[in-house]
Amino acid sequence: MKPRIAISRCLLGDAVRYDGGHEEAPFLRQVEVEWVPVCPEVELGMPVPRERIRLEGAQGCERLVGESSRRDWTEAMRRFARRRIEALLALPVHGFVLKSKSPSCGLGSTKRWIGGQVVRDGTGLFAAEVRTLAPALPLAEERELEDPAALAAFLDRCRARLAS
Repeated sequence: MKPRIAISRCLLGDAVRYDGGHEEAPFLRQVEVEWVPVCPEVELGMPVPRERIRLEGAQGCERLVGESSRRDWTEAMRRFARRRIEALLALPVHGFVLKSKSPSCGLGSTKRWIGGQVVRDGTGLFAAEVRTLAPALPLAEERELEDPAALAAFLDRCRARLAS
């Protein structure tokens, strides 16, 4: 049986990004796993294309807001993320591959705005909920997995979860 791994949909080539594009990571298509595609923004109800969103505020107190409209998506994303992650864990999934730099999915690589200044150390709101609800689950950004050794180690951790 193959490990089941949740993955940001844009990494599989689906045109779900804010600009109507994708960020396909072709090397991931070669991996022998069962991918479970997830796009928190689209599944929350944001259209494609859509306004860019960003993280604002101090670490741990971030808000997810529309760049132009200033619409605050924070609580809606947190509620959605909890429900979606709980459903994924019930499948179960054995790991997550998330899109780097995303205000939803980034794992420490996302721009965070504080009073007009940009810091690149933010974690997307969906990714933060994954860490909270499943702290032992293997998580990685796609760019980390471009290194074959890192990919192999990640897959080993996912296979260990499958076997347990």
